[in-house]
Amino acid sequence: SYLEKKVLKALDVLRSASPEAIQEKGGFDKLVEVMNAASWLQAKGLVTIHESITKAYTLKRKEVASRQLAERAAAQVLVTDLGGSGSLADLKATGKVSNEDIQIALGWIKRKGWGDISKQDNNTVITINDKGRQALGSRGEDELLIERLAQGEVHEKDAKKEVLESLRQRKDFLNEKHVVARTVELTEKGKEVAALPFEVREEVAQLTPELIQSGRWKDVELRRYDVKAFAPTSTGGKKHPMTILIEKVRDAFLTMGFTEIRGQYVESAFWNMDALFTAQDHPARELHDTFYLDNPSRIDLSEDKEFVDVVRQVHENGWKTGSLGWRYDWSLEEAQKALLRTHTTVNTVRHIHKDPGLPFKVFSIGRIFRNEAMDSTHLPEFTQIEGIVCEEGADFDMLCGLLKEFYRRMGSEDIRIRPGYFPYTEPSLEVDILWKGQWMELGGAGIFRPEVTEPLGVKEPVLAWGLGLERLGMLLWGLDDIRDIYVSDVDWLKKAPQL
Repeated sequence: SYLEKKVLKALDVLRSASPEAIQEKGGFDKLVEVMNAASWLQAKGLVTIHESITKAYTLKRKEVASRQLAERAAAQVLVTDLGGSGSLADLKATGKVSNEDIQIALGWIKRKGWGDISKQDNNTVITINDKGRQALGSRGEDELLIERLAQGEVHEKDAKKEVLESLRQRKDFLNEKHVVARTVELTEKGKEVAALPFEVREEVAQLTPELIQSGRWKDVELRRYDVKAFAPTSTGGKKHPMTILIEKVRDAFLTMGFTEIRGQYVESAFWNMDALFTAQDHPARELHDTFYLDNPSRIDLSEDKEFVDVVRQVHENGWKTGSLGWRYDWSLEEAQKALLRTHTTVNTVRHIHKDPGLPFKVFSIGRIFRNEAMDSTHLPEFTQIEGIVCEEGADFDMLCGLLKEFYRRMGSEDIRIRPGYFPYTEPSLEVDILWKGQWMELGGAGIFRPEVTEPLGVKEPVLAWGLGLERLGMLLWGLDDIRDIYVSDVDWLKKAPQL
């Protein structure tokens, strides 16, 4: 561009210079023109912009320069009025030094070696020595620096480090700011280009009617536009990656013929555990695995009294399922405990209880809660993909096929299915996906046991699965840590693929 050529011409002479020197040499109107042109030249590899940061200081209060330092004022009074030695009370009695300055002077007289501080009859006594008396005859380096600061800004490189540090340690004395110094230097490639015989002509970025009508367009150079040149990425508002992933999962199941169902966060232990044939002494019910509520602490089950009684019998003796059950005395009090749901399988069980008509294919996407420690692959609150299929002839092969088809639609072919165990399914399986060279568990699945389905009035096989959504997201987004999904890293949110 026109401005870039002007910078190159100036640097052809200067070789390396500050933006201010380039502005003067090149005849630029504004310093920002130099910096903009230099930035583009750096992107093209023609110049290098070096930056160094230094500190500059000014006085916080101008009146500091017109007053004596506290230690000088105190020492002067001690020598001239008190013969070189006196107590704090004596010094105060002269009325020539304020209480505040006396306290400040104590430390600085000792620090500068101007005198001795001692205790005599419970009084603090200051005695000025020869060094102190001599110091009163001329201004110290710190006082000379204060005079310079009174005239304007002083850079750290222009003052002795120890003198500057002594002023910095005084309360409310100095303002400090960081100053960025820039130098623009031609690269080897830039030197070659700057040496070329090119003409610097005014460029016009927009061809206006006035240029055309006046004929001036013949005398100006129209700026060329490089469509391949770097330009910052324009990022507008967009959906969170998790929202997009949920929509993709929802679309996959809907196109596979499923119906979406929803549930509630707060459930009773009965629907969350007992209805799924999870024993009341199962480790999953412990506080270290499940979040129980204080308010409400209990959920009334009287509305489903008959079903609750059947589930009780299933636990105690197997009821009519052919099972022996868990063979213990089932507790209604334990079943009524209120908790945050630990899975969304509770949604599907409620759905079957409400409408056991066949066939049906339903799914649910919802938040679940488990009392787990956070690490790179675990969260105490996460999203689960739940689904069931109930129809005549449904079998284990159909379940495996459904899961493989779902993950294929999610973009993953590297799926491993291995045997698993869950209290409410038999047979059971776990689904793993290859992630960064390792197999990562994404969820479990199986066929509901008769102890779950028969109390619900269902005789046909029910295929069921519960899959982790965040772990699937880790795979799709190439993340190493599941927590990164929710830390609101703006840079990652801008760059995250839209799936």
